[in-house]
Amino acid sequence: MSGSTAWDRLGRHLHETQLLGSIQSTLYWDQNTRMPSGGAAWRGEQLTLLARQLHQRQSSAVYAALVAEARADWQSQIDAGDLSEVERQERGRNLELLELDLRRQQRQDPDLVAALATAKAKGYDCWQQARSSSDFPLFAPALEHLISLRQEQARQLDEDRGCWETLAQPFEPDLRLSRLLELFAPLRRRLPELLQQVQKAPRPRSLDWDLSEQQQQRLCSQLLEEWGRDPAITSVAESPHPFSITLGPRDFRLTTRVVSGQPLSCFLATAHEWGHSLYEQGLPTASHQWFAWPLGQATSMAVHESQSLFWENRVARSEPFAQRWWQRFQAEGAAVDSPASLWRAMNPIAPGTNRVESDELSYGLHIMIRTDLELALLEEGLPVRDLPAEWNRRYQELLGVTPLDDAEGCLQDVHWSEGLFGYFPSYLLGHLVSAQLSEAMATAIGSPEEHVARGDVSPLLAWLREHVHPVGRALNAEGLVQQVSGRPLSSDAFLAYLESKLECLAAAA
Repeated sequence: MSGSTAWDRLGRHLHETQLLGSIQSTLYWDQNTRMPSGGAAWRGEQLTLLARQLHQRQSSAVYAALVAEARADWQSQIDAGDLSEVERQERGRNLELLELDLRRQQRQDPDLVAALATAKAKGYDCWQQARSSSDFPLFAPALEHLISLRQEQARQLDEDRGCWETLAQPFEPDLRLSRLLELFAPLRRRLPELLQQVQKAPRPRSLDWDLSEQQQQRLCSQLLEEWGRDPAITSVAESPHPFSITLGPRDFRLTTRVVSGQPLSCFLATAHEWGHSLYEQGLPTASHQWFAWPLGQATSMAVHESQSLFWENRVARSEPFAQRWWQRFQAEGAAVDSPASLWRAMNPIAPGTNRVESDELSYGLHIMIRTDLELALLEEGLPVRDLPAEWNRRYQELLGVTPLDDAEGCLQDVHWSEGLFGYFPSYLLGHLVSAQLSEAMATAIGSPEEHVARGDVSPLLAWLREHVHPVGRALNAEGLVQQVSGRPLSSDAFLAYLESKLECLAAAA
């Protein structure tokens, strides 16, 4: 276009690419919420076509030339003194990230990209069928194919990393396996010790009450209204596995699910997914200009998870929250006769087989089992057929529980059905990030629990909006934690928080 700069031309290309990507995300949303099972094959073809088109746009010579021209334009503007320091840094970081992604896209065979899209769509459909019938052999061939394709993807990317580490980069940029193991090492030692202490104490009884789907949904609606949901830009639906997704600068979606016999599951899942959505709403994507640029994207999945875990655990599972909400639950039919009874119900601290429904103590063990199994499948030659037995063995050793069947065991999560290897550690890293950011928040404005007790969580969101959300991809996760808290990421803050909470729960038992 006449008169436009290289930066403008690159921006238009990225905008169109983002439009295609959002169409892909919309199809994914529909696949998980409304699509009938009979549409799976056609949906697979749709997603494969879009994957090919997106890969072509992100790896073409035309696009590479646009990025190169934008870098030359950026440098000339710096030389001429036409950019402020902020503009220089922002544009430089955007270019750095675009060039990194361009190299990765150019190394991948378009046929592999298409094959992965097809395998993910088929894998998801196959996983749903296998889980509903607890039939792992039905899913095993799809999982084997996805592992093979991801291993080939890692070979084509040809980075100075192992297979698993390479596949983890989209979720946790710059993460090294050695660093992950270093961060997890104190947790591997301490979490089983804490779990043994809890198991020696009187065990909490299972809830002897339930809530109907309508009652649970009403409570969830009250929660979202109190936490500032704007129906004009957000939508809520149900899916087999709760998730949050952004389809446009003003189009945020989240899903929950009602689990029979677990009356708090939907409520806590809503709090969790709303935390994800609040983060997305606070990113620089709020400005349409930045929606297509790297700086408008989430820092990492660990930071993403830190935000959902903050709202679920530091707010919704807190004792002050139970004090303010127990009568609402009672009004909907919950058998809670005091704030303490609701708080204990929100925090059972009892090991189980399900990751999503697990407590804060045992959750980390769920993640470490999955991480170890991914490494075994991708790099150590664990046969897929042996996965159920190996899963069950590790659960018995670490958590003292054994799944009743594969649906309750290795088929419970959606991630492997889409080939998302390297994703799971972000959940546990999110706990560490959340705890360390919460300490920084408490130093600045008072503890989260203090604000919950006053019935005003807006200062919490305002602090996150100022210090965490707008960072986008200007930093990686560890850089953000260092910047906000003033010290490197570690497990110390999380373990201190966890031990304090366990003491309080024991005293209230």
